[in-house]
Amino acid sequence: MFVQVIQGHVSDAARVRAQFDRWVAELAPGAEGWLGSTAGVTDDGTLVALARFESEEAARQNSERPEQAEWWEQTSELFTDEPEFHNSTSVDVDTSGDPSQAGFVQIMQGRSRDPERVRELMANDPTDWEEFRPDILGTVSVGHDGDAWTMAIYFTSEEAAREGEKKEPPREMQQMMKEMEALNVGEPVFHDLRDPWMQAPS
Repeated sequence: MFVQVIQGHVSDAARVRAQFDRWVAELAPGAEGWLGSTAGVTDDGTLVALARFESEEAARQNSERPEQAEWWEQTSELFTDEPEFHNSTSVDVDTSGDPSQAGFVQIMQGRSRDPERVRELMANDPTDWEEFRPDILGTVSVGHDGDAWTMAIYFTSEEAAREGEKKEPPREMQQMMKEMEALNVGEPVFHDLRDPWMQAPS
């Protein structure tokens, strides 16, 4: 899988949403290999979008379409600063529910001293997430730009997510979290998408 993360401050969330809806209606039918997108604008006006493709080649072919270039030219005018792009084939998807039904999505971003060790810890996590945190429907983890990472966490609702945060983690998970935190470079940044835009091929 290939994921492109796009982020930056926008001037009008409603107009950006309209542009994304137009892409799904008009451009998505011709976007070979597009698997879906998660996007939204935070309270401070930061857009974060994750576009998923079957492969980097499929994403490149989409980018080269004239209609895609035209759409992006119009969309880019809604950014108040230069948007950032992070491309990656280092992607891990974990679903314990249906992320498309999420009412709240939290995007975490940070850097790690040992990205491979973090992936190993997450892959071997023994936690029964469906039992421990039924409010979490799934995650998409993306490693990019060397030591950086972006993770999208899909929740049933923000209220359920805040309640879930108060739970005491299992001992094994506490040990894993402690090691992962020790590998962090600085503190992670959180972007709350209270009105997530969940888009997928029809």
